[in-house]
Amino acid sequence: MTANLEAILPEIVLAVYAMGGLLWAVYTGKDATAKGMIWITSAVLFLVGLWIALAGDPVVAFDGFLVRDGFARFAQCTILFSAATVLVMGQDYMARNGLMKFEYPLIVVLAVIGMMVMVGAGNLLTLYMGLELQSLSLYVLAAMQRDSVRSTEAGLKYFVLGAISSGLLLYGISLTYGYTGTLDFAGVIVAAADGEMALGLLFGLVFMLSGLAFKVSAAPFHMWTPDVYEGSPTPVTAFMATAPKVAAMGMFARVTHDAFGGAVNDWQQIVALLSVLSMFVGAIAAIGQRDLKRLMAYSSINHMGFALMGLAAGTAFGVQAMLLYMAIYVVMNIGTFAFILAMTRDGREDTDIAALNQLGTRRPGQALAMLVLLFSLAGIPPMVGFFAKLYVLQAAIDAGLLWLAILGVIATVIGAFYYLRLVYFIYFGESEGEVETPMGAVQWAALAVAAIVMVAGVVNLFGLEGVAAAAAATLVL
Repeated sequence: MTANLEAILPEIVLAVYAMGGLLWAVYTGKDATAKGMIWITSAVLFLVGLWIALAGDPVVAFDGFLVRDGFARFAQCTILFSAATVLVMGQDYMARNGLMKFEYPLIVVLAVIGMMVMVGAGNLLTLYMGLELQSLSLYVLAAMQRDSVRSTEAGLKYFVLGAISSGLLLYGISLTYGYTGTLDFAGVIVAAADGEMALGLLFGLVFMLSGLAFKVSAAPFHMWTPDVYEGSPTPVTAFMATAPKVAAMGMFARVTHDAFGGAVNDWQQIVALLSVLSMFVGAIAAIGQRDLKRLMAYSSINHMGFALMGLAAGTAFGVQAMLLYMAIYVVMNIGTFAFILAMTRDGREDTDIAALNQLGTRRPGQALAMLVLLFSLAGIPPMVGFFAKLYVLQAAIDAGLLWLAILGVIATVIGAFYYLRLVYFIYFGESEGEVETPMGAVQWAALAVAAIVMVAGVVNLFGLEGVAAAAAATLVL
């Protein structure tokens, strides 16, 4: 029992903090405590992340229901650190738009708990419980700007389409249970072997991968992403673009390798197809976007396609490449959204890409940081984003998926167009009225640090390569 509690102690601490924070806010003045609660919550998330990072040997709890191995620790630390950063980064925006509610940081904590369970699940039922805790929290966050039609519409769309994806996932889980007689990953992997899977079990796998693809916002299950990104308050969009993506990819890797690791040939082609569709849908659809948040939505679809390319390799190196890609992707997005949060005109949010015109003249420091981040997002050397793409392309080639790597290169070239177009607007666009970018100290720090990491990381990726390799080794034996 002690080992069981040790394995879930970080989640228990966060759950107790969320409930305690709720009671404290209700009895002491509600929204008056919101700003302080954001700082405290961010500190708690960061400290829990350090706690997990410094944890010892892998722990298995409740007969395999939960696992805290190297893979789970890597993903959980990324989730916790990114959530802590986004919380503090968005507080100026929340105060400026009258959204400084005490519920906001507490709901983020509940979502993070769900994500931690997702990446550490050793059982399909546990995985689903974590997924739903995350999803329900995100539905509320997307619609929290109640006087905004776009925000409430975003929350409703996300909820309805999320319910459909949950149905697909549950149906896949039920088929898997019916044909294997177990929900434990350890039991499923015995029944799911290459060329020996029952047809019903294969259908169960397909339904589960379809439900998981929705959570990753992989095409063709991406339809919710642009509207939800655009309609949600920008700090919520920044949160959705970082921590939940890591959790969803971690969950994807858990199911494919922990539960169906013996049937790589059966799911490899499905993941490869999702990868190709996501890369090209994200790259092509982003070209016509005028709103920066919608553009970042299609950018995320494109990037999830590359992360899925690493996963499609079906090897430990592929998982390592995926983890590296997601860590770098999170840093790039934190920096980009730190800038987007400050885009205002006449006191109101203005995320039209035309607002970037002549930014290089008005705000040279911000413009240079954005230049670095956009080059990194496009995968242009020598930025770290280039090496993220290089790793997943190498993983695909090593696994004999040369065709997938070639399509990835083509998608990169297409996607580079809309990133370079933004650079053109920043330095050479025609001025159409100045957009204000009143960045607070935390936003400035996030933007600057993200840009510096994209340049300085080319030396040795800050040692992240070895950490990701060790994490992947615990998942793919």
